[in-house]
Amino acid sequence: MSTIPWQDRPENSKDVMWRYSENPIIDRYSIPSSNSIFNSAVVPFGDGYAGVFRCDNKAVQMNIFAGFSKDGINWDINHEPIEMKSGNTEMIESAYKYDPRVVWIEDRYWITWCNGYNGPTIGIGYTFDFKEFFQCENAFLPFNRNGVLFPQKINGKYAMLSRPSDNGHTPFGDIWISYSPDMKYWGEHRLVMKPSPFEQSAWQCTKVGAGPIPILTDEGWLMIYHGVINTCNGFRYAMGSALLDVDSPDQVKYRTQPYLLGPAEAYEMVGDVPNVVFPCAALHDIEEDKLAVYYGAADTHVAIAFGKLSEVIEFTKNNSL
Repeated sequence: MSTIPWQDRPENSKDVMWRYSENPIIDRYSIPSSNSIFNSAVVPFGDGYAGVFRCDNKAVQMNIFAGFSKDGINWDINHEPIEMKSGNTEMIESAYKYDPRVVWIEDRYWITWCNGYNGPTIGIGYTFDFKEFFQCENAFLPFNRNGVLFPQKINGKYAMLSRPSDNGHTPFGDIWISYSPDMKYWGEHRLVMKPSPFEQSAWQCTKVGAGPIPILTDEGWLMIYHGVINTCNGFRYAMGSALLDVDSPDQVKYRTQPYLLGPAEAYEMVGDVPNVVFPCAALHDIEEDKLAVYYGAADTHVAIAFGKLSEVIEFTKNNSL
């Protein structure tokens, strides 16, 4: 993809990642019913992009909506939520849907989200055209969040990162990986990464969770993730990166001690949930050495940040825990 959204690094910036000057790119009221639009997923589609967006309505009911864009910046989001048909199961019950991710694997676009079925778990569905959607079996028992699929099979199996949790605003969280032969039955659960000790890297000492779809690089799988610290003013979410082994992605080769991007702008610090940078999608161009990360800002808006892919990888290696 040679036309991903891009803005050069500001002259006065030396940060490894920098914000789009016109952030946020999607306002909380971009569709008539919405209270907030955030933590959303974007993929190349046709001659532009498609996305699955978390739109909480004014009753704060959580659901996912399809949207389309020519440039990845300006979006037209459907005014009605996605209606699921039965995929590999007749059981498509869902009390809520939020925090989607989207990835192309083999012959279709797969969507994962936090699905409400007697508590939060990982919902799975697919689409071929972002018009018709099919819901599959939930991947795991409650309680779980942040289901993120790898873009290709690993050792012949589908692979997904997740964060087992509890039924509330989880005060803990590790990143795990699980495998499936068929996108229906999941097992071989392995621990990938735990929060860091407070003394070593406090921004990620409470919980960690996978963000966008991992990116395959010469140095391993680049995993952008969120880390959380519990402060006297509540949780604070920031963005970090890690490199996982290509063949055994439960093995962490490097992970950032400093964060890549933390809440600092008003739209990240003020909103329905203050002090949140929550990455959910990334577009990349290896030939042009470009990375664009979409993130939820203060659980209210969608924003975007840019970086040089090679610089993010080197930063991860040179500033590792």
